Amino acid sequence: MKIISTNVFVGPNVWASFPVIRHVIDLGFLENWPSAKIGPDYIDHLVEALPGLEEHGCSYREPGGFIRRLREDEGTWLGHVLEHCALEIQGVAGTDVSFGRTRSTGEPGHYNMVYQYRQRDVGLAAGELAIRLLMHLLPQSLKDQADYKFDPDFDWEDELRTFVLRAQRKEFGPSTGSLVKAAEERDIPWIRLNEHSLVQFGHGKYQKRIQATITSETKHIAVEISCDKEDTHNLLNDLGLPVPLQRMVYSEREAIRAARSIGHPVVVKPLDANHGRGVSINLNTDEEVAAGFEEAKLHSKSRAILVESFVTGFDHRMLVVNNKLEAVAKRVPGHVIGDGKNTIAGLVDIVNEDPRRGIGHEKVLTHLELDTQANRLLAEAGHDAETVLPKGEVFFLRSTANLSTGGTAIDMTDVVHPDNRDMAERAIKAVGLDVGGVDFLIDDITKSYKEIGGAIVEVNAAPGFRMHVAPSEGQPRDVSGRVIDMLFPVGEESRIPIAAITGTNGKTTTARMLGHIMKTSGKVVGMTSTDGVYVDGKLSVKGDMTGPKSAQIVLRDPSVDFAVMETARGGLVRAGLGYNRSDVAACLNVSADHLGLGGIDTVEDLAVVKRVVVESATDTAVLNADDINCLKMADYADVETIFYVTTNPAHTLVKEHIKAGGKAIVLESGMNGDMLTIYDHGLHMPVLWSHLIPAALEGKAMFNVQNAMFAAAMAYSFGVDLDNIRHGLRTFDTSYFQAPGRMNVYDEYPFKVILDYAHNPAAIGAMTGLSDQLDVKNRRIVVAAMPGDRRDEDIIDSARILAGHFDHYICKADDRRRGRGPDEVPQMIKAELMRQGVAESAISVIPDEVEAVDTGLEMAEPGDLLVILGDDSARCWKQIIYHNADEAGDETHATTTTPATAIEFEEMFETQQKLVRDERGVRLAREVSEDAD
Repeated sequence: MKIISTNVFVGPNVWASFPVIRHVIDLGFLENWPSAKIGPDYIDHLVEALPGLEEHGCSYREPGGFIRRLREDEGTWLGHVLEHCALEIQGVAGTDVSFGRTRSTGEPGHYNMVYQYRQRDVGLAAGELAIRLLMHLLPQSLKDQADYKFDPDFDWEDELRTFVLRAQRKEFGPSTGSLVKAAEERDIPWIRLNEHSLVQFGHGKYQKRIQATITSETKHIAVEISCDKEDTHNLLNDLGLPVPLQRMVYSEREAIRAARSIGHPVVVKPLDANHGRGVSINLNTDEEVAAGFEEAKLHSKSRAILVESFVTGFDHRMLVVNNKLEAVAKRVPGHVIGDGKNTIAGLVDIVNEDPRRGIGHEKVLTHLELDTQANRLLAEAGHDAETVLPKGEVFFLRSTANLSTGGTAIDMTDVVHPDNRDMAERAIKAVGLDVGGVDFLIDDITKSYKEIGGAIVEVNAAPGFRMHVAPSEGQPRDVSGRVIDMLFPVGEESRIPIAAITGTNGKTTTARMLGHIMKTSGKVVGMTSTDGVYVDGKLSVKGDMTGPKSAQIVLRDPSVDFAVMETARGGLVRAGLGYNRSDVAACLNVSADHLGLGGIDTVEDLAVVKRVVVESATDTAVLNADDINCLKMADYADVETIFYVTTNPAHTLVKEHIKAGGKAIVLESGMNGDMLTIYDHGLHMPVLWSHLIPAALEGKAMFNVQNAMFAAAMAYSFGVDLDNIRHGLRTFDTSYFQAPGRMNVYDEYPFKVILDYAHNPAAIGAMTGLSDQLDVKNRRIVVAAMPGDRRDEDIIDSARILAGHFDHYICKADDRRRGRGPDEVPQMIKAELMRQGVAESAISVIPDEVEAVDTGLEMAEPGDLLVILGDDSARCWKQIIYHNADEAGDETHATTTTPATAIEFEEMFETQQKLVRDERGVRLAREVSEDAD
């Protein structure tokens, strides 16, 4: 059994609406060995290694269901077992994941094994460890057949412990994790900004940040004060708050002298450390003070060390959020209680059997350990690990009460005395923290410190939340929720509007059109596209930026208040979406492109991938009613509104949809041309004549008319008024600077040049149709190519589409041959053109793009139309504008034409297809298939 390939999906994808990992696995000869056939011992050992598998319901949807699958009949295949093990191993480390799915790829022994994860490295490591476990548990007879490198030193307990410890370094800590959970409960999006605890809540201009429990609203000076224990002590003392006596020292000699002056017992601690590091308490002799001084120096960034009076009492952490005391926990150091029978080591083992205890912060409590500090305390008391304590005697294995070293916490929030509550709130206000922890020693928190004494020993920035959200005893407190409510008060926005656009062709132009409309409406637009990431119209990152990482760039930018996400097939197949949902999503069309790559073999397969974008929408899905694959997506969209786009005013379904009160934008013929018209709940709203859209070349570029319709529909769905939509469409053109590589027209020569990045049959067909409609006085010349990674049939189809529509064909290759020979693609195009009846004299094969474009420009004569299907758009445009032309020809003016005859709606789908009518209008019903785990 081995992993052939891996995809880590960071957002919604074809498998799930949340992050998952997909391994394509090869079972090899184990395809013939399902679990029950391997034997009951194998299953028993597996359950012994991962007892939590007994709780997995699997297809039975009840605890024990997965174990039944393992044992019943022949059992289940090891790919399915691997899925459950990868989930359970993450669960052991404290990661709450439950989704998994294993399906055959269609090739014997090969499976798509998909499982949920929270942190990438942890999820991947869990899958790898699961394979090692399953392989090492195999009986020897099967091991001898396996082509697998077995580790003779494999120790499951050790491997699992190592995994848990590493996982906890990668996963969020308890405090950060609780804040993220609180944000999710309030539907506030979050983005992890590093491998540690730096997290962004909210998107764009609404974002706030945290690092652990320090927020973006925490004042830097307040943190500095809290980290300087002398400044904190003096500040609180000056306000009359209870603090111990304190001296700052710089040498061991000064420390001893200060301790004598204050009076023993004393505490010695670093000036600037936290989390109890370097703190020594209850020091009664000069020797102990000297040792404490050395310990403090090891953890101090400063030369200064503090000596203060030792205050007795129970250790309490009082948490203040937004100037209000939200939680109080009494902290008890890790300890054992003698029973007169077991040794201290045995008592530790008994305590660690508590199911609430685990490794690190895996669970509510942490395992006790007999480490260096514990052994030192034992030695000081005259004990060792084999000592048997008298019944009822308590022995503390730690001098501080940190939960991370085995301590416990008891919630005391409801019983704290009002004076003590007021004292904590005043202390945090004095320091200036928005989130702060007060370490307070007092014998009884229910009584006033003014009556029984007590002292503030420390004020903490970035206080831990674990003791409050999951106390050992008492009621958990939603302190994380209070922090999130402080950052995002009720009614305050956390999300910017997101428009998601997908399809085979027209995505970039539509995204640019919509971005332009929103910018002219006053928005700061962040846009991803195949050209790059744009913020407020300025190029931020150049390149094909249509994947999840580019989406994160936009969502992380603090100036952006509207996002336009062009989303291409590649990013969806590779890593999913970079956002968990959009407001309005559009699918422009689905046609053959990139087929045969990444497991996408048919147009229907491609439609399923594109549908992920539509399924992300929460408000409106804008769909091409003239494309059956787009039309079928409507019933999968969990949105409030279905908004159809059609260039066919007689479209049966759209007419029914409009009658039912649904939304649509229709291209309607009139006396002056074709009008973009919006229908909404019976209202008929003309938007703009198509010949007034500069990008549509007087209405002849039907694909850009359709792109404008999508942009108008999406803008309308976001509440943009019609005047702003009209203004945006009338001021957007396809100049190279506004839409590079997208139908850029250059007519400064006696001939007209059009540059376009058409790279699939549908796009090439659109450009061919445009060429036919334009009024060309002389010849039509095309410089054509297809990417080398397209299927042979797609390259041949493109040539077939071009044949008969141009007077001369210059066949070239893209710069990147993508596995093809130097002139393989242009020769394929030439061969098909000749099969379609094009004379060989009308075909030139020039593999190099630069030479091919120059040849086309040199060949062009006055009145010609030169169409260049360029790969490197920037270089091609430079060749075009810097080409020497001596004569300037007359501009040609085209008249408005009606769109080509549309396919009848009834011809688009099978006659048995059902329609659904509801408050959203009319749509095709989805095809439901049975697909159980």
